[in-house]
Amino acid sequence: MFNFRGQNMKRLLLAGVALSVATAASAADLRARPYAKAAPPAAVVAAYNWSGFYIGAMGGYGWESEGDGGGGFGGGTIGYNWQFPGSQFVFGIEVDAAGASIKDSLTADIGGGVLATEELKINSFGSVTGRAGFALDAALIYAKGGFAWANRKDSISVPALGVSLSDSQSHTGYTIGGGLEYLFTPNWSAKAEYMFTSLGSETYNLGGDVFDSGTVDFHTIKVGVNYHFR
Repeated sequence: MFNFRGQNMKRLLLAGVALSVATAASAADLRARPYAKAAPPAAVVAAYNWSGFYIGAMGGYGWESEGDGGGGFGGGTIGYNWQFPGSQFVFGIEVDAAGASIKDSLTADIGGGVLATEELKINSFGSVTGRAGFALDAALIYAKGGFAWANRKDSISVPALGVSLSDSQSHTGYTIGGGLEYLFTPNWSAKAEYMFTSLGSETYNLGGDVFDSGTVDFHTIKVGVNYHFR
């Protein structure tokens, strides 16, 4: 009986010693293990960057401020954008030119049933502008303005008298407006914009009748596509 109890006691003591050793080793391991600090989240990088050269095609509809006429136009664009990393502001310069048929005409009876028609037509126009915009990843909202020019023709015809007179002049001035451009692939974008153009007066000569045209103001709404070099 004593031996049985003695052996049980020894086994309990040995089990207690083993448990104490294991607990101490585990505590030491926990003290020795260094604390690993969580890594900071990766910086968010914009998915799109507008920097670089681009070329494109554009077209639309235009009309002069005075009169009821209007017409279409089509041409090309070349430009360059700057967007600094981490910034949503985009700056650039853009040059465009277009052939046009923006015209207005007026027919009047000059006496005895003889009709005379005067036609004013913008044959071509273009601009050199600066752009400033705010990028929302693939979308760019921008304003632009700068130098503008246009070639305009004034003509008078009187079919009954066989009279046809015309003169063309190049006008210069300024243009201002803005638009929205969207990158639908990393290299291709589509845009829509409105521009107001105001050009200075020029002197026309129609068969010896010399006169000043006055200021030429016209509006354009254009759409286009651009290819961006990466």
